[in-house]
Amino acid sequence: MRGVVEIAKDNKRILMAGHTFIYNAAVRKLKEIMETGDIGDIYYIYSKRLNLGIIRNDVNALWNFAPHDLSILLYLLEKEPVKVGAKGYSFIQKGIEDVVFMTLDFPGNIGAHIHISWLDPNKTRGMTVVGSKKMVVYNDLSPDAKIIIYDKGVMDGFENFGDFQLLLRSGDIHIPKINFKEPLKVECSHFVECVKERKEPITNGEHGLKVVKILEAAQRSMKEGGIPQSLK
Repeated sequence: MRGVVEIAKDNKRILMAGHTFIYNAAVRKLKEIMETGDIGDIYYIYSKRLNLGIIRNDVNALWNFAPHDLSILLYLLEKEPVKVGAKGYSFIQKGIEDVVFMTLDFPGNIGAHIHISWLDPNKTRGMTVVGSKKMVVYNDLSPDAKIIIYDKGVMDGFENFGDFQLLLRSGDIHIPKINFKEPLKVECSHFVECVKERKEPITNGEHGLKVVKILEAAQRSMKEGGIPQSLK
């Protein structure tokens, strides 16, 4: 991947990684919500990409599914993880992990967890962002509630003088309207625009390279029994 990035740069070509979920209106809405600061400081993010099949024999579940979630995380947080750990399990075919649990440490004490599997009874495509003020759930499979904002959190409080306690707060639930467009069509239009105007795509070669670097570190971690790998 690094070689492709360098070739594109040397020849002044527009290189774009096909991370279609970045061109998904719901994912973009999630980023917009995070950028307003309404949900406060980001504590952690976790995602689930689960299904029963298709079981492949040329690649494990990590490389098959995780690129989608990793590309979304990089897009939302605009920073790279400093450490990644992963634990994989092979049940159907020896040496090919069917289920993977990945944990990532991001700068600013932000944690992330990715659960991927092609051995799960329910098809799941979702991500949850937990902030200091609010929480947001992105459900890619929902037809009319792809983004749900929960006005929930934990706040400091005093029951009486000198008696400190943490209080749970639960407010309204908000489902923003999303003008959904076919992500692949948006992605292709963006690429054409970048070629015409000679500008860098949102998912440029460097973005794709970052995803591959994380996948490689996760693969190393799995081979070492889950020992976290540094990305610095």
